Amino acid sequence: MTAPTDAERARRADEALAALDLEGKVRLLSGDSMWSIAANPAIGLGRLVMSDGPVGVRGERWTPDDPSVQLPSPTAIAATWDRGLVREAGRLLAQEARRKGVHVLLAPAVNMHRSPLGGRHFETFSEDPYLTGEIGTAYVLGVQDGGVGTTVKHFVANDSETDRFTVDVRADERTLREIYLAPFESIVRGARPWGVMAAYNKVNGTTMTEHTELNAVLRDEWGFDGFIVSDWTAARDTVRDCLAGLDVAMPGPNTVYGQHLLDAVRDGRVPEKAVDALARRVLLLAARVGLLEGADPVVAPADRPSGLDGRAVAREVATRSFVLLRNEAALPVDPHGVDRVALIGLAAAEARTSGGGSASVFAERTVSPLEGLRAALPGSVELTYAVGTDPRASLPPVEVPMTATFYAADGRTLASEPLPDGTARWIGELPDGVTNAELDRIEVGGDFTPSGSGEHVFGVTGAGRYRLTVGGRVLFDGDLDFEGDDPAAAMFDPPATTAVVPLTEGEKVSVRVTKTHQDLGMGDFAFIGFTLTHRAPMAADDELIEEAVAAARDADVAVVVVATTADVESEGFDRSTLTLPGRQDELVARVAEVNERTVVVVNTGAPVTMPWREDVEAILLTWFGGQELGGALADVLLGRRDPSGRLPTTWPGREEDVPVLGVVPDQGALDYAEGVFVGYRAWERADAEPAFWFGHGLSYTTWRYDAVDVDLTDGEDLAVIRVRVTNTGEREGDEVVQVYLAPREPGDRPARVLAGFAGVHADAGASAEAVVTVPRSAVRRWAEDADEWESVPGGYDVLVGRSYADTRLTARVELA
Repeated sequence: MTAPTDAERARRADEALAALDLEGKVRLLSGDSMWSIAANPAIGLGRLVMSDGPVGVRGERWTPDDPSVQLPSPTAIAATWDRGLVREAGRLLAQEARRKGVHVLLAPAVNMHRSPLGGRHFETFSEDPYLTGEIGTAYVLGVQDGGVGTTVKHFVANDSETDRFTVDVRADERTLREIYLAPFESIVRGARPWGVMAAYNKVNGTTMTEHTELNAVLRDEWGFDGFIVSDWTAARDTVRDCLAGLDVAMPGPNTVYGQHLLDAVRDGRVPEKAVDALARRVLLLAARVGLLEGADPVVAPADRPSGLDGRAVAREVATRSFVLLRNEAALPVDPHGVDRVALIGLAAAEARTSGGGSASVFAERTVSPLEGLRAALPGSVELTYAVGTDPRASLPPVEVPMTATFYAADGRTLASEPLPDGTARWIGELPDGVTNAELDRIEVGGDFTPSGSGEHVFGVTGAGRYRLTVGGRVLFDGDLDFEGDDPAAAMFDPPATTAVVPLTEGEKVSVRVTKTHQDLGMGDFAFIGFTLTHRAPMAADDELIEEAVAAARDADVAVVVVATTADVESEGFDRSTLTLPGRQDELVARVAEVNERTVVVVNTGAPVTMPWREDVEAILLTWFGGQELGGALADVLLGRRDPSGRLPTTWPGREEDVPVLGVVPDQGALDYAEGVFVGYRAWERADAEPAFWFGHGLSYTTWRYDAVDVDLTDGEDLAVIRVRVTNTGEREGDEVVQVYLAPREPGDRPARVLAGFAGVHADAGASAEAVVTVPRSAVRRWAEDADEWESVPGGYDVLVGRSYADTRLTARVELA
């Protein structure tokens, strides 16, 4: 029996469409809630559910009662340079989606690392369009292997967060085609995704949900036959959105479609056939994921990958993503060769496992570096921990169980819900029995027993009106104002207030915060987020740094974990600096002065400057490592695993050297005046030297590049390149063989571009062959005068090596 085809699913979608009146068709084009499109039993249509996010499936309810497996950040996923592992991660996400009743994942994000200041840098893959496309293709294939749809986002040029609702990105056709559209094209052609998400921003004057021209590129040129969904609240104009081909406006139920679209059809502003085209694509999506009766899904339930161990996959991705930036024989640490290890840094105990925003989930568990090393080191090794410094600008949630109680204006209790800490967040769905119209206020409170005497700091973060009490004493009663109209930014970069309260160890007090509810006028769509915060008495930074220095002085090896904070990396705002927050740079410098064997672990999602990088023995980049960060870190630090990650983006030494940095619009416009010269292309053109080039990453072993053979082809691919390498070290390891193409007469093209890559594994003393396929697109250029792609003939150098700046073999080819 042959598998059903998309043509058969399309025929079933047409049958269902024919059975609908105009109201039924329009009902398909908006959510009936934050995350879902309503069922229609009359045509055999089930309820279709979408969900964030890229590294953990949140589900419809963002609640700790239903936690998620949390993978490392997308930058970490890209740093594996491993298509097979990324596809396995996608299959795990599909498994998680099915467990949570989710049919479409709102991921992956394949916007570009144009500037390291971009606020969602951690949530996207790379500065290189080819690497981004390859990793994104593997991700989409993996998720859709499990019968779950994806929405490749954010289409297009949504590469920074400042004024993201209104910014007009100005980019010429060549820049769009070669850099920003290229990953989307690669994924559409290579993975046939079932969805794409339209971004908030404008491109050359037109809002992306209304961009007929770029949607035509997507559908007519590339053959995309899936649905286009708006980013949440991005759709703004009924007629322009519909005529541009925006299939679904989210969230619901109040959108620019619904009654607005019915009126537009009835008064002749929108032809009904335009509505038919949108509805047909939604029905095809439903058929693909198994929600349309009479249509077999793309992946039969029996054929879905299952039984994946989420913890094992998360740990493997983390381990394979770590990039060893520098190593002067300090790593690996032999656990039987040291007596004392000093672990330093707040992030060692409170690891950053993900950036804020759509990527964040309630993880099923989190293994911190402190926990991971404690579990891995033998009992004979003394592990000393010191905070070192507190870089946080805002306080963390109070770490005791809380209860959220929802009240009506007349004092009635509408519902209550337990919380694991002071984090209160409801996006989309409110608890049963609660509606926006009836809700008057929310109280989050509980009993707090201090573990130490002294001055405790309590506070509230979140936009709105609050009343904070501790032990019956009112600490704050007023408004916390947020400037701007982006509710996500208000949630992820909120205003805050704090107050100091002297408490006595062991004496229980009641803590309460009450938020006055503000109905946003979006029906029963909820967008509520605030936090009851707390910090225990803590020594001043001067004292903390001295304690860390003392611990490092007495240790055989000092491991300092530095990190960004939730105030620095998140959706909703861009970064203002590449400097580590607080006094962490000072901490590292002071530790390095007293311990020659200082190892720095960098726990960030995006580049930071490291002014001490030449003064420490080793630097290991762990990104936001997901829930299994601590265990994976122990594996690599102690030499159980070889660090095999490679940089997916160039890391600067100084902020002022970054060739493309600006993310703030000028009079509403952000000009991509650098054209195609972003990332390593820009560094090369500026003749500037970063701290670490694209593709860089060391190993615990050494590699010799022996030979390269280039076989030019006449088919879809340009060439097949075979590279023989030998592991010349004393231990097994992994290598990522990278191939760059350099035109001998580049003209206005980059000096060289990544054209292919492949990973190999070899035992000590053994050789391996990497087979790298180079696509024909590696030598194409967008000819704006002809408005088409052209392949550029001539002489090229094939450069093979370990990074953009470290090439070991060269071959010359002539292309006709």
